[in-house]
Amino acid sequence: MIKGINQQGRYITVTGGMPNQPYISPGAQSAGMIRYNTNMHCVEVYDGNGWQMIGNNYASVGLSPEAENILDWAAEQRNRYQTIERLAKDNVTVADALQAVHDAEEKLHAVYILTKDAK
Repeated sequence: MIKGINQQGRYITVTGGMPNQPYISPGAQSAGMIRYNTNMHCVEVYDGNGWQMIGNNYASVGLSPEAENILDWAAEQRNRYQTIERLAKDNVTVADALQAVHDAEEKLHAVYILTKDAK
């Protein structure tokens, strides 16, 4: 059972659901009803007298530091590229340099394809 999501991570979004609302037998509280308690971050069952936490062994979900680093790097590269593209619209020199980079990347990719299996 997953008790909670590590919401300290920058790349996880959880939406939907009905926090603190019963998911089984909605209506007046009765024994057997189940809900997720967002304050305690746990699943609870109603025993007829009160809400009881289900088990205390659980898994947590989150991204590893390496995954967050990769996503940070990708976002930084995207932002840098978007800035360069905006500059290229108003500056011919930047546009020429950007085209040269694109051409060089295409050549490098072609060389990679031709040589990747030649060992």
